[in-house]
Amino acid sequence: MFGNLFEGPHLLIIIFAILVLFGSKKVPEFMSGLGKGIKEFKKAMSGIEDEIKK
Repeated sequence: MFGNLFEGPHLLIIIFAILVLFGSKKVPEFMSGLGKGIKEFKKAMSGIEDEIKK
């Protein structure tokens, strides 16, 4: 159902909608926060994996 959601024209429409909703100044801030969140999540996951291995 959502297999081709992030391909071709669908991706362009999604990006355009995000730009319209949040504006061009908020998108970089949002992406930066998202990147930091993903980095912290990966760090926590590796910490949990290390604890399990011990």
